[in-house]
Amino acid sequence: MSTPAADAGAPAALAGRVVLVTGAHGGLGAAAAHACARAGATAVLLGRKVPKLNRVYDAIARDPAGLPEPVNYPFDLAGAEYGDHVELAERIGAQLGRLDGVVHCAADFAGLTPLEHTDPGSFARTLHVDLTARWWLTRACLPLLRQAPDASVVFVLDDEVPAAYRGAYGIAQHGQRALLDTLHAEHGGGPVRFHGLCPGPLRTPLRARSHVADEDRRARDPAVAAEACVTLLSAAGAAHRGQAWAPPR
Repeated sequence: MSTPAADAGAPAALAGRVVLVTGAHGGLGAAAAHACARAGATAVLLGRKVPKLNRVYDAIARDPAGLPEPVNYPFDLAGAEYGDHVELAERIGAQLGRLDGVVHCAADFAGLTPLEHTDPGSFARTLHVDLTARWWLTRACLPLLRQAPDASVVFVLDDEVPAAYRGAYGIAQHGQRALLDTLHAEHGGGPVRFHGLCPGPLRTPLRARSHVADEDRRARDPAVAAEACVTLLSAAGAAHRGQAWAPPR
């Protein structure tokens, strides 16, 4: 008998859907975008570094499996105003006609610093990218998501953040848990599902800012967590609605 996760990884799990992936040129973002495309979705690739975004686009477009062509959307979450988020959602609706899922992979973390020594401007930027911008984008996309028969929003969470030295990044993780709980409480019976994904330590550039790669034996390839993103975006994700889900390792 197949498991929900295995069903979600099947080629048709996201067939015909449109999924917006933020931080699409990052370690997990790129892997999640490719996994969504392999599952049949048109991936909208959002990121601020255009050359890296183009490399992700090319990897999906040139996949020998003949995946749905992705769409690039250069976007700077740190500098964008709320109206820019609304315009983004409107363009997706106008160009693609639908939006079935959002995966929040984008994150800002400069490295380990005592909170007392953190630059106030850097603190505000990180808190915005890692928390406020996630809510702004979700809010802007809600009208379009509600039109989908089975819509899902996935917040990627770092559930292994120690209290010390992670600054606004660590504080934002707690804020996202509260955001997830609030959205689920307010929309639990609605057409849009809200999920938290706790993938555990991954081998990404972000993690390398706080861990020495050669000594980081616990970190896994982001592709493993990318399949969990597909699970939550697919119909199988209904079993984890409102949860901060940690897939089996």
